[in-house]
Amino acid sequence: MDVIDQRIISRLVADARSSYAEIGKAVSLSAPAVKRRVDRLLETGVLRGFTAVVNPEALGWGTEAFVEVHCQGNVSPDRIRQRLEPLPEVVAAYTVSGAADAIVHLRAANIHHLEDALERLRAVDMVSRTVSTVVLSTLLERPPAPEPGQ
Repeated sequence: MDVIDQRIISRLVADARSSYAEIGKAVSLSAPAVKRRVDRLLETGVLRGFTAVVNPEALGWGTEAFVEVHCQGNVSPDRIRQRLEPLPEVVAAYTVSGAADAIVHLRAANIHHLEDALERLRAVDMVSRTVSTVVLSTLLERPPAPEPGQ
């Protein structure tokens, strides 16, 4: 990946609907050259796809929490993922270092829905306990920079 690839990624992060011609103009390449580079970035996994950014609150999912999940015994990350996938309120899950086995990001319609989702999470057979932190407001949320450290 070179500087031009990084500039293409920056343009796509800013507006994924930009045409190859618009991006090409910004990076001094032809539209077909930009397309070839984007195709290569997709093939190599640098770009994983293109999506619309949705405001969860506008869809009625305005309550969120981060939950430490502590499991009984030694549980593999794959098994944790398999048990979390059926819960629609789980929008992300991560294995972590420290006391918890995983951190789960939940979204719900309201506090009562969140409580219900937490109860269903706690009922998963491998979960021994959870520690929840409810989000009050989002201070900062941004996509990764195309070049680490920028």
